[in-house]
Amino acid sequence: MANSVDPNSGFCSKTMTFRTLRPPLPLPPVSSPVSLTDFIFSILNSSPPSPSAAAIVDAITTRRILYHELISRFENLVSSLRTRFSLSKGDCALVFSPNNVYTPILYLSLLSLGVVVSPVNPASTVPEIHHHIRLSKPVIAFASSDSAHKLPSLKHGIVNIDSVEFESLMETQSERNEQEGIKVNQSDVATILYSSGTTGPVKGVALTHRNLMANIAGGMRPVRTIPLVTYCTVPLFHAYGLLLSLRIVASGDCLVITGGNRTFDMRRMYSVIEEYRVSHLAVAPPLIVSMGRDAEIMDGYDLSSLQVLISGGAHLSKSTIDRLKKRLPKVQLAQSYGLTETTGRIFGTLGPDETRTEGATGKLMANCEAKIVDPETGAALPPLKPGELWVRGDFIMKGYVDNEEATLDPEGWLRTGDLCYINNEGYLFFVDRIKELIKYKGYQVAPAELEQLLNGHPYIVEAAVVPYPDEEAGQVPVAFVVRQPGSKIDESQIKDFVAKQVSHYKRIRRVMFIDSLPRNASGKVLRKELVIKLLSPTSKL
Repeated sequence: MANSVDPNSGFCSKTMTFRTLRPPLPLPPVSSPVSLTDFIFSILNSSPPSPSAAAIVDAITTRRILYHELISRFENLVSSLRTRFSLSKGDCALVFSPNNVYTPILYLSLLSLGVVVSPVNPASTVPEIHHHIRLSKPVIAFASSDSAHKLPSLKHGIVNIDSVEFESLMETQSERNEQEGIKVNQSDVATILYSSGTTGPVKGVALTHRNLMANIAGGMRPVRTIPLVTYCTVPLFHAYGLLLSLRIVASGDCLVITGGNRTFDMRRMYSVIEEYRVSHLAVAPPLIVSMGRDAEIMDGYDLSSLQVLISGGAHLSKSTIDRLKKRLPKVQLAQSYGLTETTGRIFGTLGPDETRTEGATGKLMANCEAKIVDPETGAALPPLKPGELWVRGDFIMKGYVDNEEATLDPEGWLRTGDLCYINNEGYLFFVDRIKELIKYKGYQVAPAELEQLLNGHPYIVEAAVVPYPDEEAGQVPVAFVVRQPGSKIDESQIKDFVAKQVSHYKRIRRVMFIDSLPRNASGKVLRKELVIKLLSPTSKL
């Protein structure tokens, strides 16, 4: 079997699957009772940071939690959660707050008790919250004081994470034997996160302790004498931010956040990078679009400390990447591909060499395998052939909550719904969502291809392409366009610009101008909202 695996791409010609070429992850035996928290502290203790090292910093309040303080607060909080609220293994806790310095400590404490963590976007509406609660069935909630009013009453109540009460939970001296008798298995559910819902109702994604361990182990860096400083601008309630924050703690590095419900400000972001000498910046794709375009703002700050820009949650166009490289030529752009169902990143760029392949979103992570499947025939495809990406391994969710029909196949494969291909070097290239392909007179039109062209136009900030029903053609491509400030570019100019570069069936048939594209927390464009806008009675189409 080994001889049939290509050493460059990982493609096995006998099984028609792609094997990871990365070394196996240092995970405990599957049968060992180990919680994610145990795993994180075992890594941290193997190379402990300096007692004076900062673990988490809020750049807005300047609140700084040192590692020795993080550990004592964690131990006290675990004791308080058991004695004050009688929380036990299998209970679920809702976390309903914007980024807060205490959120990672809360996550670690709940997970150590075998309590399922279910973080929810604090901007959620009351009906959305009730849907989440029906899925996760929490017994307690930890919420910010300005969002708690949206929550219904729960068995053990609501604790304000930014209150004196929560502070006291972390300050009450713990009893060292409080955790005796707790047995958390790696197969136990650790978190219930929520899929973006871009192609249907929001689903509860059950991720195990093993899933989260694999993600964190797969992103660990070599031990360093000087800790890295990572500025996490993404929300900690999302898989991206949750896992990144816990991985930073495991590494003994410094996590910088900007807490509270504040409108994001590019100047503040650059100021934080300059003040804290940030080496790694984690952002959603829309910020990378802005960074590539706001030369005048960026030039006013010292960003020389920045080494790596981490991007996940949505695909970046080539024009966006090119603009960024011109602005920050020495900074590595580390892209990744993943879903909530894959515990975040399952393809990623690790190290400077892997960031140099243009348009790719990295290589298959360790302990995983993939295949590319023809959506029409179900046949597995070789390198360079586009088809639906299927994945399986330690990163793949346990399943959807209360939705057995939309889960894994009998062999453990997760169908991603994404049209992709893997090249001869094992890099993944995203083409588009299969369900978002536009069917024009029998031809398939990928919105991402047209969006890449539009995003490369000097007078366009960003664009999204969606289908519009047409009696003759079936569907036609319609573009929603955000113009550059002051630009007078019109519909005919945009249509001509695209028509000169594509086949006749791919041409844009209508253009709608919009102030901004609707996005979810991870940066994905909410195409459903654009389609609804198109089909509304007030639409001018």
